[in-house]
Amino acid sequence: MSTPLLWRVLTTVDRGFVGLSGRLKVTGDIPSHLKGRPLLLASNHIGNLDPFVLIAACHKIGVAPRFLLTGGLLDAPVMGPALKASGHLRVDRASTSVGEAYHRAVAALRAGGDPLAVYPEGGISKDPGLWPERGKTGAARLALSGGVPVVPVSQWGAHEAVHWGNTQVDGWADFKPYLTSYLAGLRRRPTFQVHFGAPVDLADLADGRPGDARRAHERIMRAITAGLVPLRADEPDRPKFHDPTRPTTGRSPWRPQAA
Repeated sequence: MSTPLLWRVLTTVDRGFVGLSGRLKVTGDIPSHLKGRPLLLASNHIGNLDPFVLIAACHKIGVAPRFLLTGGLLDAPVMGPALKASGHLRVDRASTSVGEAYHRAVAALRAGGDPLAVYPEGGISKDPGLWPERGKTGAARLALSGGVPVVPVSQWGAHEAVHWGNTQVDGWADFKPYLTSYLAGLRRRPTFQVHFGAPVDLADLADGRPGDARRAHERIMRAITAGLVPLRADEPDRPKFHDPTRPTTGRSPWRPQAA
C-alpha cells in the first residue's frame, strides 16, 4: 500500500511547522528489516502538539505513519476529509462498532506499508508527573490479532509548546490558552525529544488467550516508560514546565520507583 500523495505533502508541511515550534531531537530508529512492513508505533501522549512532533520524527527516519483516530476528528469539516484521504483509520471507542473498527485496523495492518501510530493511554496523561497512565489493551490486541511488531515511542518536551487547554472550544475564550501558550513557546523554542525503542518482545503471547492482551499491554507500556526515563533525566519527579490548564487527576502505575 503506497502512502497517499496528500499525506506525503502534509507530513512535509508538518516538519516545517515543528521546526518553527521548537528543536527536534530524534534518537533510536525502526529496524531496517521492519520498514515497509506492517508495524505498530505505540507512543506516550503528553500534549496537544506531540502528534505533530511524532509525525516529524517519523519523517526524519523515513516513515509516514497513519493514525487510529476517533470519529470526531474524521467527521470534522475540512480536517476530516483531509485525514480520510490521507489514509488514517477510524475507531469510535464508545460505539457498538468498535469491534468492526479494530477488524478494519488489523486488515489495514496486514495490508502492509506505512506503520500505524497509536496512543495506548487513549488521551493526554493527567498524571501529576506526566508519566504514562494505565491505558487500555487496544494497541496490544491489535498487535496480537495482526501478528505485527510493536515499536515503543517515548516523547518529551512537546508539552511545553502549547497548553493542555480545554476539553471543548466554543469561542475565543476557549481558544485563547492555545494561541497565547503557543506564541510563548515560540520564544522559548523547547526541545522535542522522540526516542524509538527496540521492538517489544510478544513472541510468547497469543491472540485470544486469556490474559495475554493485558500482558502485552504491560510490556508495551513499560517499554515506553523505559525509553522516557533518560529523556527526562533532569525531571524525574514532575515536569519543570508548569501548565496551569492541565488536570492532574490521573495516576501512573508505570512511574519508576526512583521518580
